[in-house]
Amino acid sequence: MIRGRHVYMQFSSHQELTTDQSSHSRNSDQESEPNRILLVTVHHVLYPISVEILHQVFKAYGYVEKIVKFQKSAGFQALIQYQSRHEAVEALAALHGRNIYDGCCQLDIQYSNLCELQVHFNNERTRDFTNPSLPTEQRPRPSQQGFPDPGGLHPFQQPGGPYTQMGRAATVAAAFGGTLPPGVTGTNERCTLIVSNLNTDKTNEDKLFNLFSLYGNIVRIKVLHNKPDLALVEMADGLQAELAVNYLKGATLFGNKLEVNYSKYPTITPAPDAHDYINSGLNRFNSNVVKNYRHCCAPTKMIHVSALAQDVSEEALLAHLSEHGSVVGTKLFEVNGKRQALVLFESEEEATEALVSKHATPLEGGTIRISFSQMQSL
Repeated sequence: MIRGRHVYMQFSSHQELTTDQSSHSRNSDQESEPNRILLVTVHHVLYPISVEILHQVFKAYGYVEKIVKFQKSAGFQALIQYQSRHEAVEALAALHGRNIYDGCCQLDIQYSNLCELQVHFNNERTRDFTNPSLPTEQRPRPSQQGFPDPGGLHPFQQPGGPYTQMGRAATVAAAFGGTLPPGVTGTNERCTLIVSNLNTDKTNEDKLFNLFSLYGNIVRIKVLHNKPDLALVEMADGLQAELAVNYLKGATLFGNKLEVNYSKYPTITPAPDAHDYINSGLNRFNSNVVKNYRHCCAPTKMIHVSALAQDVSEEALLAHLSEHGSVVGTKLFEVNGKRQALVLFESEEEATEALVSKHATPLEGGTIRISFSQMQSL
């Protein structure tokens, strides 16, 4: 598929890109033939690059018809077929040399010599977006084994522009099976939210942290002293802020229906009355980022409790949580030797109260972690 391309694309290492780029300059006449199919080489691959992530990145410049990804001596490569040559030209101009994730997964793009991609299966290696009825192989091979989770990315590195934001959106889309959740655009860049209609007697910064940290890392939270039913919540990036607005707007907390909107303030200024969480080990998105995005949802009646002590009893768990509402049922189980539980309340409000009040609290020698579960029954 790559016969006729310059040898440097097949054999050079990332450290020799400078030399290769000069070779590209000397042979620009041959390489400048525009084509609607792009050959993409990804250098310095630290995190998995799925078909869904490639589609999320490249569809911003036109209708992507087909994607084929493969491994060659040059490293990870993919062929991206657009509907028109004009779309491919725009994509190459905008994306060549850019990173999918901050500091890694650099895109090296050139025009392919192929006229049409032949795709026979829709699976994790090939995809025909014009023919979604294609079968999947019976025994697909696992792709890109052994890569760490994108959680290794520094969670508080400020967005380097819309392309970095697109990389985060691609991560979320991959976690949700290839598309962003309904109502989430992935383009918001505002990080600070204003939360109103708080129950002033029962709500504080730590409880707001426990709730909003389900959707991203928290930088700071400030309850306004002159208006104690209002709070500012600064999240690590605009995409996480958008997830919080999408899932928490209209949620009920301590009897009050929350209003969650974007603030006119870009950040919360550090001050004695602003609680700082930027270095908190309780921020959930410091690791396992894809898994945490996958678990994002609106408040439910079911909570998932993890990090339980191995010998914790159902009675102890009920005693710890039942003050927040009527528990319909519980289920204790183990995953990879780790004790966990599902607890079903009568209402979303009761489950939300239990989560914000008891997340990161001690229970029989362990510090429990609580999130909403999307399970419908025990």
